[in-house]
Amino acid sequence: MLQDIPTPTLREARACVLETERLTLRKPTLADVKAIARLANDRRIAENTRRLPHPYTQDDAIDFVRAVADGGRETVFLIENNHTPIGMVGLDWREENAAELGYWLGVDHWGQGFGTEAARAVIDYFFEEFDLDQLISGARVVNPSSRNILEKCGFQWSGVELHRFEALGSSSPVDCFRLSRSVWASLKSWNNSIRRKG
Repeated sequence: MLQDIPTPTLREARACVLETERLTLRKPTLADVKAIARLANDRRIAENTRRLPHPYTQDDAIDFVRAVADGGRETVFLIENNHTPIGMVGLDWREENAAELGYWLGVDHWGQGFGTEAARAVIDYFFEEFDLDQLISGARVVNPSSRNILEKCGFQWSGVELHRFEALGSSSPVDCFRLSRSVWASLKSWNNSIRRKG
């Protein structure tokens, strides 16, 4: 559980930078606010992301970056390709028995494998940094692309639940998935990411 993780270790881990073949994942800063707002202000993204409002303003991005800096209940990485922000990926620690993987990409960056590459880097980070046995995630049932990312990362379907989506103003069915440490370890051959302290 999160309470069992020593705070200095969690803070130290949050400061790291993850690098993959094409991507750099790092903590977002106030310098990224304009890029985050520009990318996130698309209804197609908001409708598939539970807590993203629409429209998404620079003020929303400022609040988000400040919450991340304050060390809330999320471990968040800005995804960059060629030093250009393209989306976000992270871990939400609200669930007692497992963190939840979440991600979104700007629409111009869909369909290029960036989501899978970023998700795999954060999955590796999670299982290497934290002594937890499972990671959960979900995708709206009308979002097969997100479901494909999760399945390529080894997540196994665990059922359907209703979740509230801020941009929709209502609840929507979500395919729920779980990834166990043992399944991750058997799939570890994808590992092409490196970590450095930022």
